[in-house]
Amino acid sequence: MKQAGLLLLGLVCTTLLATTGCGSTKTLTKTVTVPGTAKNGVGAPREVVEYGYIKSLKSKGSGFTLRFDPAWLLTGKTANQAAFEDTGSSDVPNDNYVVNESTRAYTYIVPTNAQVRVLTTGANLNGSPITVAQLAQLANGKNPLPKPLFEPISTGFWISIRNDKVESLEQQYRP
Repeated sequence: MKQAGLLLLGLVCTTLLATTGCGSTKTLTKTVTVPGTAKNGVGAPREVVEYGYIKSLKSKGSGFTLRFDPAWLLTGKTANQAAFEDTGSSDVPNDNYVVNESTRAYTYIVPTNAQVRVLTTGANLNGSPITVAQLAQLANGKNPLPKPLFEPISTGFWISIRNDKVESLEQQYRP
């Protein structure tokens, strides 16, 4: 009976040690903050950024309608390989190559408060802020700006899209 009691006491002590650990283990919690646009769960990302060309930008209701032709602006080895496959030469001036396999334009809604930046003469390459209405005039061949553009808007734009609404449009510099 005494041996059974010692055996039971040993079993209880072993179980307690196994479940509580030896005292040298630490629990570490790392908090990671991700932006609100980060991909989370199934479905499309909250925000998509595309490069391409403005085909038209017209006032409609309380905002604007954009017709946008997306393209690929490639750099580095990806650009070299794409150029080689298209032309037989991997020479890529200024380390960028545009692939626009289709001129199909897609329609997006542009609120009047969307952020727009274009490249104007005398400004740095971050561009100058303008309104969507001013960009619509540029897309229609007029220049409402006090300074001329550094490059025509045909150099392309990066657009940030959330669902079908464009939040920003930034002109791409093309040397």
